[in-house]
Amino acid sequence: MTDQSPTAPITQDVLTIPRKLPEGGKVNIVGLTRDQLREALVAAGTPEKQAKMRLGQVWQWLYHWGARDFAAMTNLAKDYRALLAERFEIDLPEVVTRQVSADGTRKYLLRIAGGHEVEMVYIPEENRGTLCVSSQVGCTLTCSFCHTGTQKLVRNLTAGEIVGQLMLARDDLNEWPEPGAPKDETRLISNVVLMGMGEPLYNFENVRDAMKVVMDGEGLSLSRRRITLSTSGVVPEIARTAEEIGCLLAVSFHATTDEVRDRLVPINKRWNIETLLNTLRDYPRLSNSERITFEYVMLKGVNDSDADAKRLVKLIRGIPAKINLIPFNEWPGAPYERSNWERIEAFADIVYKAGYASPIRTPRGEDIMAACGQLKSATERSRRSRAEIAAEAGLT
Repeated sequence: MTDQSPTAPITQDVLTIPRKLPEGGKVNIVGLTRDQLREALVAAGTPEKQAKMRLGQVWQWLYHWGARDFAAMTNLAKDYRALLAERFEIDLPEVVTRQVSADGTRKYLLRIAGGHEVEMVYIPEENRGTLCVSSQVGCTLTCSFCHTGTQKLVRNLTAGEIVGQLMLARDDLNEWPEPGAPKDETRLISNVVLMGMGEPLYNFENVRDAMKVVMDGEGLSLSRRRITLSTSGVVPEIARTAEEIGCLLAVSFHATTDEVRDRLVPINKRWNIETLLNTLRDYPRLSNSERITFEYVMLKGVNDSDADAKRLVKLIRGIPAKINLIPFNEWPGAPYERSNWERIEAFADIVYKAGYASPIRTPRGEDIMAACGQLKSATERSRRSRAEIAAEAGLT
């Protein structure tokens, strides 16, 4: 039974069970960019003259139709399908558990190679559906208000494990088109946010390659304006994000003085508020983005005063921006409390009157620990014995 008292110790999630990897050394094609997949097909024996056509066919089967078996790729010759099956595999993370909140939010616990676990969340809304994906197992950062940050970093996710999250969610929502059926333009997953476990900019290359696959118009086909990358402020990678990904940017800001931000977001000790904001001023221009989202978690008595609100609008002056106010999502042992509603509204009013959109994010999926800052793979492990985990991992 988990101790729910405010002083509950936070134990690091260090138990990992290796998953048996498929034998034979096949190359997983999920997450390969077009260039990488073309090279792999040629290396496997595809004639150079046919490579462009074969790449287009395999890509469409994989990312438009959601095929999981080379045998299903019926416009390829039988012997070529056999060659593909011999050399390649279509491997996705495993869904360990799926929980559905009272508000329709879905949280998935996923197991990746090595037995590690990450979480993914789908949030349905009236006019859109947002998938929150993870980029690391655990997190390199130790933001003091975030439950995910209490789980030490285990490893970066591969591009395939990032793309695989979107593919699994489309499976669960039955969103792949059916050959021969009328075209349906409804998108249950209309937006992707890189706001799950991990700091995406500490896994830049894999995140960039995954987003190239996701944004490709002949497959999953999400535009860069439908993708938001959230960073705590890894300054050297922000300009690269603008140039090499070009998606929307959200910044975990959370404080208006270096003293408070050092405590809440310790990366601030490396790149302080002034350094971060100077870099952000160029982002909309470099990436052709409309505006930057500043995420600001509301912590009672810590960062929620009128003076904080006034400082915030002064700091970001000149940056096209919106401020996302996030009521703190509590978790066992959390050292903070959520600001009361009147305080949040007063803060929002000051920001709004200064000319910035200041939506207050409605907490979603709190009953299944799926809200912002609550993701941590150990939440599931407490309900399953080691023997059960080992059985699921294929070790018994």
